[in-house]
Amino acid sequence: MNNFLKVNKNLITYSLTLFLIIPIFGVKLFMSVLGNIMILLFLIPLLLLIILLIGFNSLKTKINTCNSCGTLSFGLNDTCINCGAELSYESQKNQLDKKPSERTIEINAEEIK
Repeated sequence: MNNFLKVNKNLITYSLTLFLIIPIFGVKLFMSVLGNIMILLFLIPLLLLIILLIGFNSLKTKINTCNSCGTLSFGLNDTCINCGAELSYESQKNQLDKKPSERTIEINAEEIK
């Protein structure tokens, strides 16, 4: 019997604590704590997935392919790492260089009768 108590000391401690907490504070508190733990077990992986997707999209915007050899390059390098050809970032540079105040929006007005 003494060996059983040594081996299962934590199990006995948690069981006695549980049997004391439930009658004193009620089942509502116990279910609330279990519910909060289940919510955390669901939301933490969801939060990690969202962070991973945001990081992937950020990385995807920095990838460019060389027109000569097809090598992928990261960042805003001027030349290809593999063949040394000049990389074109025309679409990315145009988006980064233009300010919102420099863009023109054309609107055609029509009279409604």
